[in-house]
Amino acid sequence: MPVEEFVAGWISGALGLVLGHPFDTVKVRLQTQTTYQGIVDCMVKIYRHESAYFLAPFDLIKVRLQNQTEPRAQLGGSSPRYRGPMHCAASIFQKEGPQGLFRGAWALTLRDTPTVGIYFVTYEVLCRQCTPERQNPSSATVLVAGGFAGITSWVAATPLDVIKSRMQMDGLKRRAYQGMLDCMVRSVRQEGLGVFFRGVTINSARAFPVNAVTFLSYEYLLRWWG
Repeated sequence: MPVEEFVAGWISGALGLVLGHPFDTVKVRLQTQTTYQGIVDCMVKIYRHESAYFLAPFDLIKVRLQNQTEPRAQLGGSSPRYRGPMHCAASIFQKEGPQGLFRGAWALTLRDTPTVGIYFVTYEVLCRQCTPERQNPSSATVLVAGGFAGITSWVAATPLDVIKSRMQMDGLKRRAYQGMLDCMVRSVRQEGLGVFFRGVTINSARAFPVNAVTFLSYEYLLRWWG
C-alpha cells in the first residue's frame, strides 16, 4: 500500500471516529440498558449528568466506559467505577482475568468480517452508477455513496453489534451468559426478535455523516497527493 493511501486512510478514519463517537455512546447505551425512553432521552440524560471524556483504544474498554453512568468524581460524592481507559483495562484484568479483556471478541469478529465487504462494495457500486466513465466521482457522489455505504453495513452489523455489546458488559456484576449463542437465545426469549435491531436508528444516523466525511476526506487527500 502506498504511503499516501495509508496516511489518507488514517486521517479520514480519525475524522470519522471523532464525528461518530458521541453517536456510538448513545447506541451502546440503548443496546445494553433499559433506563432510556429513546434516542433523545438518552442524549439529554448523558449531557445533563455526564461528561464524555473517554476514548478507549479497544472496543471492550470503550463499551465499558460508555456504559458508566456515574459522573466524574466530585468532592464528597461517589467515585466512578473506572477512572479512565488504563484503569478500566487494569480493573477488568484484575477482576475478570485475561479472558475478560477478550469478552465479545467472537461477536466482534463475526460482525466485522462480512460488513467490511458490504461497506466497500456498496460504496464502489454507488460511485460507479453515479459517475460518468473515465471521470472521478464528484464530492456529492462521494458523500452520498459513503453515507449509504455506512448505513448499509451497519444495518447488517447491528444484530451482532447488540450481542457484542451485551457480551462485553457481561461479567461487570455477574455472568449472565454462557456464551454468544446463549446470549442470543436469552435476549430473544426476554425481548423478542426486535432486540437484534435495537440501536439501528442511531447506528444509521451516525453512519451517514461519519462515513460520508471519511470517504470524502480520503478521496480528496489522495487527489491532493496524486
